[in-house]
Amino acid sequence: MIDKTSKTALFGTFDIIHPGHLHFFQQARESACPDSRLVVVVARDSNVEKEKGKAPKHDEQERLAKVKELDIVDEAVLGSEKIDFSIIDEIRPDIIALGYDQKTPPGFEEYIKDKDIEVIRLKPHRPEEFKSSKLSH
Repeated sequence: MIDKTSKTALFGTFDIIHPGHLHFFQQARESACPDSRLVVVVARDSNVEKEKGKAPKHDEQERLAKVKELDIVDEAVLGSEKIDFSIIDEIRPDIIALGYDQKTPPGFEEYIKDKDIEVIRLKPHRPEEFKSSKLSH
């Protein structure tokens, strides 16, 4: 656990907010000190299409608005237009929380190697029931 006021970032599509996401946000918040800030980075439509091979059901502005409505989230922003790490430089997190099945883009480990960022892998919350890919069909 980080001992200072910190910022935890997590990334995702968040097309359909479900209990698995809420558990994900709670775990991310609990990974840092009690007065930490939780920043959620919502993937751009174009990047979702590249990564998943299909467009999200809800556009990026709708998804961003839904995430911003959540009390547990301190800040929500759209990710970079291209798949790169510039958003990490912009938000400057102390912790990056990854979902249990979240893939990192090529070069991610090398990119953060010299930065003072802790990367944590969060536990699943009933993935047989709440995995987004199962809910979106």
